[in-house]
Amino acid sequence: MSDQSDGFSVKGTSINGSSNLLIEIAGLLYEGRPDIDLCTATRVPRTPASVADAVARFVSFAKNQYEDTVALYAALSTKLRTAGTAYAEVDGQKSRDFLRHVLEGDYRSPESRPS
Repeated sequence: MSDQSDGFSVKGTSINGSSNLLIEIAGLLYEGRPDIDLCTATRVPRTPASVADAVARFVSFAKNQYEDTVALYAALSTKLRTAGTAYAEVDGQKSRDFLRHVLEGDYRSPESRPS
């Protein structure tokens, strides 16, 4: 199951392997997510209010970006898996069409073909 066009090549097993790798990365990132409570050392009264507020905003932003990254990896994995499945279906349909043409066709010797 391989096709080549305009310098690009596609292999179904490669697509599925990459999809599995992306979802594994997303899972590992999610399990190793940062702990927001680690920032307790920067809260009032240990630090000035302005520093505590700045750290809280940064941590909130970083958490949001982190969650977006994990979601992006998961979405890319799903999209890649869907593309691999669609590719396999198209490739399978091409195979079935070719086989149908071969089985339904009739053999003509080269001498009997019109020139």
